Amino acid sequence: MEQLVEEFAHPTYTSFPVIAARLLLAAAFGAVIGFEREWRNRPAGLRTHILVCVAAATFAILTIEIVHAPMFVVERAAYDPLRVVEAVTAGVAFLAAGVVIFTKGEVHGLTTGAGMWLAGAIGVASGLGLWQVALFSTVLTLVVLTLLYAFESGMEMNRNDALREDEGAAKRKADGKR
Repeated sequence: MEQLVEEFAHPTYTSFPVIAARLLLAAAFGAVIGFEREWRNRPAGLRTHILVCVAAATFAILTIEIVHAPMFVVERAAYDPLRVVEAVTAGVAFLAAGVVIFTKGEVHGLTTGAGMWLAGAIGVASGLGLWQVALFSTVLTLVVLTLLYAFESGMEMNRNDALREDEGAAKRKADGKR
């Protein structure tokens, strides 16, 4: 029984309050980006972005813990923490690619996929404790998603959204006449 208690009670290199704060920060930053996507009625929204960001932060925290864990301290072992960044990038890119849809000669979901990929990066930054990088990336993401969207709409650059809105209005009007 003592071994079981020892297994689940061993200390971490990073204190638990710091780990919790990093994960909560990742969740908050992911939520900010996800809320914007949800607000624009995009496929990957609030929950998806939160989960991607928290998962990436968890992998980053695990990297720190693995590097400092006594069970991995052996004379001939070599660990490369950058492999976690590579793995998170590949995993999130796989998820993001699933959001991209090609129909009727048009591509949809690229911005949402890129947002998920960036949420993964923000999660890694949060997990590693690079709060300033995570915060600035989140703010920059919101600037890109909101201000540039407004600019594109004003310049009629985002014709696909306008066409979808027109089609939706026509459908609602037709449904109302029935």
